[in-house]
Amino acid sequence: MAFTRPRVLRRAAAAPLVAGLVLAAACSSGEPVYGPGVTDTPCPGSANTDRGCIYLGVLSDLGGGPFAPLGVSMNDGQVAFWKAVNASGGIGGFDVDITTYSRDTSFDPRVHRSAYHEIEPHVLALAQSLGTGQSIALLNQMDADDMVSVAATQWSGWNYRSADRNLVLSAGYSYCSEAVMGLDWFAENHYAPRNIAVVAYRGNWGGDYASGALKWAVANEATIADRIDTGPNGEVGNQDGPVEEILAAAPDLVMLATGPAETAEIVGKLVKSGFTGRFLGSLPTWNAALLQTPAAPALTALYNYTTPVDSWGGDSLGARHARAAVDAEPANFGYSLGWAISYPLKSLLIAAAEDGELTRPGLRRTITNLKPDGEGMVVVHPTGADAPDLTKEWSVVFEPDKQAPMGAKAISTGYQGPTLARLGIHEPCTRL
Repeated sequence: MAFTRPRVLRRAAAAPLVAGLVLAAACSSGEPVYGPGVTDTPCPGSANTDRGCIYLGVLSDLGGGPFAPLGVSMNDGQVAFWKAVNASGGIGGFDVDITTYSRDTSFDPRVHRSAYHEIEPHVLALAQSLGTGQSIALLNQMDADDMVSVAATQWSGWNYRSADRNLVLSAGYSYCSEAVMGLDWFAENHYAPRNIAVVAYRGNWGGDYASGALKWAVANEATIADRIDTGPNGEVGNQDGPVEEILAAAPDLVMLATGPAETAEIVGKLVKSGFTGRFLGSLPTWNAALLQTPAAPALTALYNYTTPVDSWGGDSLGARHARAAVDAEPANFGYSLGWAISYPLKSLLIAAAEDGELTRPGLRRTITNLKPDGEGMVVVHPTGADAPDLTKEWSVVFEPDKQAPMGAKAISTGYQGPTLARLGIHEPCTRL
């Protein structure tokens, strides 16, 4: 889990780490008081009584929303990641705790915001913020609070400092890149799609994915037959409208940026209605539980999905470390994703501790010029860069398989394709 960082001169006024964290006030016991999220008291339940505690917050769908299976598993991956960090010595004399201030947002923007305000006084940074729209809506407040966060989404704006204000750490490709690389793989391995329909949640996730599909279509002389906005069934009721629109447009490929339940409904109803094309999904469209639905035969025969992270059974160093950190197979792919997106924040905390900058403003300053190592499990662009290097991005392609771990088998790892590098993308594919 190493990282490289250009050596810089420390500020002349910088004090030793502990002294740099001490505020003017002091506890009645005479012990120093640290800034938000950092204490010299050990983490709850920690056996390392000689270490302090860094508290990180989690805002995720942990039970009540459309992405609960993914959110819970991602959180499991992050818990395992930081447990491994603590077991290997912690960060600059501190263990890391991401459970005390973990909150279930149910993927509801209002709950997400209220949960942020609840935990903000107590955490150094956010280990996870699930929901592109939810996270974007908090940027002004995060800016005022100097709150750095790990993105639990792949919106392309997280890779551009003009969009994320040097506050959001990300790992892997964007949804826009995902669509482009996925279409390249599809054209090479199935057929060159000429008439594409895109069904996506309204907002920045769906917009980013749809934008990537459009860019690919323009570059490869294909047509976007229909762009259909939808939402979770809990919001819109069902997917009958998108199904009707797709049947009317008669595409040869349907691309999906929806939740798993909506994916199963759309695929199942289309195939039952006589649709003979194929389906390509963004990472959040899949859950192994879909193999227990009536849509399972259609999904197994006609659907692929892509991810930015080496699979559970992958050969990368990161995948091996992630497997070694737990005793049993995870519930779904979210575990590997949660592990992988944690690399940038670990690198940031190490660098900030080395520079005596283990405070919120210090983390934000330290973001610049970090080069986190994703251990071959995921591409991590240099933090603080103006834009990502799209030539470095790659994807993993899966197909449903009841016999494979978590119900899906990786059939292509490290895939790049020819289109992304020649698109000349210099800004987020969708804006705020």
